[in-house]
Amino acid sequence: MSIRTVATTPFNDQKPGTSGLRKKVSAFQVANYLENFVQSIFDTIAAPAGSTLVVGGDGRYYNREAIQVILKIAAANGFGKVLVGQGGILSTPAASCVIRKYQTYGGIILSASHNPGGPDGDFGIKYNTANGGPAPEKITDAIFARSKSLEHYRMVDAPDVALDQQGSFSLGGMAVEVIDAVADYADLMESLFDFTAIRTLLSGGFRLSFDAMHAVTGPYAKEIIEQRLGAPAGTVINGVPLPDFGQGHPDPNLTYAHELVEIMYGDHAPDFGAASDGDGDRNMILGRHFFVNPSDSLALIAANAALTPGYAKGLAGVARSMPTSGAADRVAAKLGIPCYETPTGWKFFGNLMDAGKVTLCGEESFGTGSDHVREKDGLWAVLFWLNILAKRGQSVEDIVHQHWAEYGRNVYSRHDYEGLPSDAAEGLMAHLKSQFASLPGRRFGNYQVKLFDDFSYTDPIDGSVSTGQGLRVIFEDGSRIVFRLSGTGTEGATLRIYLEAFESDAARQRMDAQEALSGLIAIAHELSQLKARTGREQPTVIT
Repeated sequence: MSIRTVATTPFNDQKPGTSGLRKKVSAFQVANYLENFVQSIFDTIAAPAGSTLVVGGDGRYYNREAIQVILKIAAANGFGKVLVGQGGILSTPAASCVIRKYQTYGGIILSASHNPGGPDGDFGIKYNTANGGPAPEKITDAIFARSKSLEHYRMVDAPDVALDQQGSFSLGGMAVEVIDAVADYADLMESLFDFTAIRTLLSGGFRLSFDAMHAVTGPYAKEIIEQRLGAPAGTVINGVPLPDFGQGHPDPNLTYAHELVEIMYGDHAPDFGAASDGDGDRNMILGRHFFVNPSDSLALIAANAALTPGYAKGLAGVARSMPTSGAADRVAAKLGIPCYETPTGWKFFGNLMDAGKVTLCGEESFGTGSDHVREKDGLWAVLFWLNILAKRGQSVEDIVHQHWAEYGRNVYSRHDYEGLPSDAAEGLMAHLKSQFASLPGRRFGNYQVKLFDDFSYTDPIDGSVSTGQGLRVIFEDGSRIVFRLSGTGTEGATLRIYLEAFESDAARQRMDAQEALSGLIAIAHELSQLKARTGREQPTVIT
């Protein structure tokens, strides 16, 4: 085996965000950029010689080329085996499944999640630890520190591995096993849900449409929904993964999943609709002419968990990100289990799940999951809903309305302002922070401010502290407004404004969310000076 040591100089912009390192494809194509970051990962994790690694991605542009680089650097750094998804494909939850099932040292996942793909699009890379979850901040911080001092990387001189053929190959003395990208994950899903009940539902005239958005879940959905569950061919639309996601934006929301939305709000809409994102960890749930808010989806899954084989034994607890509505809290209280509030970022759920504190977790950003893996899982959420529908025999809309009648409705919405100039977005946040002392006690119409703070979190398992996690304006009646700058984009800044109010009156629970929240929306604009500071009046996306 010929190992080449390549001299390099550090890059100053390789700090991982909440979901790894994300940049434009062109940034990763710069000489030594990807190589430096991969070597920084391996130097930091210090895997024992002969360790096994998992590698795969969402199939976006540059996925295959990056995998070849990672394999050659892994071989030069003493790994004994790498498991790679066939074609370089592994959805993010499937990668977590494989890491856990085969007890590997960890894995590298290539994805920029719901961001656009293609030569001019985005690319991403992150390291997941042996529990299958994203590396915690102490590891990502160490990777960044190493990247700033790196002087060389190592890689083997060897031909590329044939990724499209399952089997075992040798790369500079390291075994590369190209595995079925779908089978392990599909088997896990079949162990968690009542596939017999779902098959009966689908054979009885129940119609559904799943939009894979030309992203990674296409092969998974076809195998599970069309093959194992017997849905008609064509139930999965846009099911072929494409490097540019068919020139679409693989974010499963009402704006970007417009083809599915048109189907579900059309004259002959199916009973159920769902979509997943670029790497398969997010989901959108729709009924006929009806949208299920992701915060409500988490609460409904928790409330109905006993209907599924995998969760019939009960839930240890529930966790949600701070910006996610308190709907799940109400279910947890009725079930007599704890509900944890964490910062945004799936890695914060990992410690709670590993410690057996929670079974279910979710974020308002269309992410839901459980302790079956250590990532959010879009197709898992879709199957959970199908299991609920099969057992309850009601429509999506009726199930949601019945839930509101029992628990009350946390009226909720998120307004995204994408592509803002970074200086304008940061100025807006600074202006908000200048009101920490003056805002409490101030009245806005029917709303009086009780608390204004910057959310911080002390991990109950390891004691680590995360600060600066979002500005919270909490009113005396429990309503709230949250302001955050997102860490998932690659251009400019994305401001997210979260709005929440509780409605216990059944006569008012079916009111349009934007209408019900109009007072809070006006307050958010006033407090932030949104129009004056950004020039924006309307959000890019409303969910």
